[in-house]
Amino acid sequence: MGCRVMLAPHRGWFIPGLDRRLAAASAVVSAAPPVRLYAAAAKPANKSSKKTKQEETKKKQVPRRRPLMTKPVDDVYLTWHYERPSYEVEKAVGMLKKFQELDFTYPKQFVYINVFLDMALQKKKKVEPFTSTVLIPHRFSDQTNKVLVFTENEQEAEIARENGAAVVGGVELIKWILEDEIQVDSYVAVPEIMPKLIPLRGKLKRKYPNTKRNSLGHDIPKMLQFYRDGLEYAVQDECVIKTRIARLDMPTEQIIANLKTVINDICTFKPLTYGPFVQRLVIRSSTSEGLLLHLDGLLPQVEKVEEKEEDAEGDEEKRVLESAST
Repeated sequence: MGCRVMLAPHRGWFIPGLDRRLAAASAVVSAAPPVRLYAAAAKPANKSSKKTKQEETKKKQVPRRRPLMTKPVDDVYLTWHYERPSYEVEKAVGMLKKFQELDFTYPKQFVYINVFLDMALQKKKKVEPFTSTVLIPHRFSDQTNKVLVFTENEQEAEIARENGAAVVGGVELIKWILEDEIQVDSYVAVPEIMPKLIPLRGKLKRKYPNTKRNSLGHDIPKMLQFYRDGLEYAVQDECVIKTRIARLDMPTEQIIANLKTVINDICTFKPLTYGPFVQRLVIRSSTSEGLLLHLDGLLPQVEKVEEKEEDAEGDEEKRVLESAST
């Protein structure tokens, strides 16, 4: 019986139809789309998606701070969980005196007040920072302020020296003041010399003599007493006044009287019709913490003129009726 032997194609053999198969395969490869060797450009994000994300973040509620409680129940507590306590002025002064006894500090230390002001007026206007001097009813320091008197009259100069003026003179003092050779606490002058003092306006600024500050006039003894014994204070940081008003060893009534005098003088720099000028008032001593004060009874009140007029009219009607009956 015969058998068939399958021989593998040898090199150089010819296979019929091979060239047509290869041509068809190359056509298929060339028809395939080209391979992209770079990344596709990203599509712009929708604005609506951004808005929705922003809205979602807004909707997320911020954790609200727990409202402060008024008075603590326990002896030991966290101060930031409670409102800052405020005191009547008599009680606050008594507490300052008690602090001094418990801490064994200097009994004649000064008492200070920090006054926080509302400088706003109508619309965008506001009260300009100011400096003032007030004559308090009870002195608490033996030191007096140095006052310079401008005058060219010999009699007025002699009166100024007799009443305690530190420096007395005329235009010859201008050069020394500009060069800081003379330094005093206050300056007063008589009206006749004012035209010659114009070069000092920029140097003295708020201490330049004027009638509003009671530093310009002919009553030299009165001006000297006012500025030698007066308490000077100034607005700092645009809305705060920090000044001392008494000594801690003084009677409570005298400390309160000095405090009220300073507060009343401060309130004259803003009309009462714009609302309360003083927003907060803190009292302290040299070594104690600050105590927040109740403002009731310490601030001047707006007088209601209309009510007064109505009362006066009512009194007149009563008098007429009484006279008619008699």
